[in-house]
Amino acid sequence: MLYQPQGCSNARGGRYVKPAHVAIIMDGNGRWAEARGLPRRAGHRAGVEALRKAVRSAGELGINWLTVYAFSSENWSRPRSEVNDLMGLLRLFIRRDLAELHQNGVRVRIVGDRENLEKDIKSLLLEAENLTAENTSMNLVIAFNYGARDEIVRAAKSLFADVQAGKITADDIDIDGFGNRLDTAGIPDPDLIIRTSGEQRLSNFLLWQAAYAEFVFLPCHWPDFGRCELETALATFNARERRFGGVGAREAAL
Repeated sequence: MLYQPQGCSNARGGRYVKPAHVAIIMDGNGRWAEARGLPRRAGHRAGVEALRKAVRSAGELGINWLTVYAFSSENWSRPRSEVNDLMGLLRLFIRRDLAELHQNGVRVRIVGDRENLEKDIKSLLLEAENLTAENTSMNLVIAFNYGARDEIVRAAKSLFADVQAGKITADDIDIDGFGNRLDTAGIPDPDLIIRTSGEQRLSNFLLWQAAYAEFVFLPCHWPDFGRCELETALATFNARERRFGGVGAREAAL
């Protein structure tokens, strides 16, 4: 069944307490294409257009940090033709959109393991970061070849190497210090994580950073995600009371 937007009359134009950092698991490109009798590559191409709209909408709504799960470390197990198509779309996105992102003051950061990526992909990722490094209007974080478990293991190995070298002791390791060894060092933890396509799981995304995030799961596939869906997620976020392990205002008043 094709997704039919229900309208955003309850969200559009509302006043929000803006989450500083929104992260999105962009899920459902293949199912979007299948529902339309199209090849999966058509879904991925439509997904890139949805990403462009999401970045634009996030900037217009005053969201300072937007992280998108573009390619997971597990995605290499997909058919080679699909992986090649995804790599091609990444190349196209950076070459086609980087100038516009830079012009609009968007800073691009990449998180994930770059060790075994193709040379031209590494160069493109580095170019995107270097060109936009001084921009301040918005931060776009692209999780590419990213897996949270792998990220945590790499951080642990980095700390262990410093302990072995005598640079620190085990007692020096704390939550902040561990966080500074993650790919997301210097990036605030997400306040809101959105996943499209109706699935309700993290799929190895920001496991450490999501400790106190709010989750919103939307039924639409990623190519159908637009400003309406983003505003709906923001309205849902604003209806929540975040306690961070403490007692909420309503309970405290009782």
